[in-house]
Amino acid sequence: MNHPLWCPTSQTPANTTDERELHPWRSLILLLTFLFACSQTASAAAPFAVDLFTANQDHPRYSEGSIVQLRSGQLLHAITEFSGSASDFASARIIARRSTDAGHTWSPPEVLQENMGDLNVMSASLLPFSTRARSGLGLFYLLKNSPSDLSLWLRISQDDGQTFGPPERVTREPGYHVMNNDRVIQLSTGRLLCPIAWSPDVKTPTPFISFCYASDDGGQTWHRGNGSVTLPKRGAMEPGLIELKNGRVMMFLRTQLDEIYRTESADAGETWTKPEPTGIASPEAPSTLGRIPSTGDLVLVWNPTVKAGLGHGGTRTPLVAAVSHDDGTTWEPSRVLEERTDQTYAYTSLLFVPDHALLSYYVRDEASGRISSRFRSLPVSWFHQTKSQAIPKH
Repeated sequence: MNHPLWCPTSQTPANTTDERELHPWRSLILLLTFLFACSQTASAAAPFAVDLFTANQDHPRYSEGSIVQLRSGQLLHAITEFSGSASDFASARIIARRSTDAGHTWSPPEVLQENMGDLNVMSASLLPFSTRARSGLGLFYLLKNSPSDLSLWLRISQDDGQTFGPPERVTREPGYHVMNNDRVIQLSTGRLLCPIAWSPDVKTPTPFISFCYASDDGGQTWHRGNGSVTLPKRGAMEPGLIELKNGRVMMFLRTQLDEIYRTESADAGETWTKPEPTGIASPEAPSTLGRIPSTGDLVLVWNPTVKAGLGHGGTRTPLVAAVSHDDGTTWEPSRVLEERTDQTYAYTSLLFVPDHALLSYYVRDEASGRISSRFRSLPVSWFHQTKSQAIPKH
């Protein structure tokens, strides 16, 4: 009777090969198995990118996206699909794709929100939330009727993102309410906060003011905070939020002042301190903030190139990221995410899953003006590796 390779034997039958002859082969098999497993682990941890939504003649712009990890582990990536033009006022709807393998492959596109505005719907924020009053997966988006009529809406999924309920209006006042993609947060108290930049009419020179809409009952009712902030020139634009370790809320602001500004709230987004410069150089472009769960460090993603005379006060390339160990007081040198000069990059979404950062952002081809959307996966360790590029200062 022949013995399997893994079965010990005290003596060798006449019709079998001596185990001492098989032992080297067994060792080789175990070594190859180990190396294969290591290669699979390294491959899973390696950075990669997928051009997930590619612009074409019919749909020249895909931008302002958001990514969420569902309870099933599946990724859901929502994006704005524009038709006929890349203008902010072109017809648009919100579509999505799904991934069951951490973003390596994706399902065909599906519609999450058809256009229900006179112009478009755009700028998705996906947020799982849980409160005593109501829980679910929120799909926040903007509905645009005109340059003086832009409102924020919400639909909620109770089945892990398979379907979404009826539209619910968040902002009630007249005017143009801008909320960037991937911006809604839930505080440790359970409060939902939507950061808004408001203008009575975006086509007029009236400066934007920024404030928050808040809900303490899972989005069933909303109220506008008592305080707001503004700045010179075009004002305080495209705010983003992060809850600090001390319980305060920090707001980062796009400006026309050649750098990012910040303000803080000690009362959960009701009122705000006077905006202050961060010293972080930036053209008129949005920045994105996130917190690494495993370390508690903040991550900032933005464009650092300021150049007088150019549109937006500089170019939206390169796209860089930096880490703060002290809740945004100081920042480590930045690392480059993208740096081609024939492309520009902006409107980032940022999601941390256990040991990876998942980003999406627009990629604009400067020759054609078409805007596609890229998905990028990075191990969290990437942000903490040695950096050679100092953070640009204003």
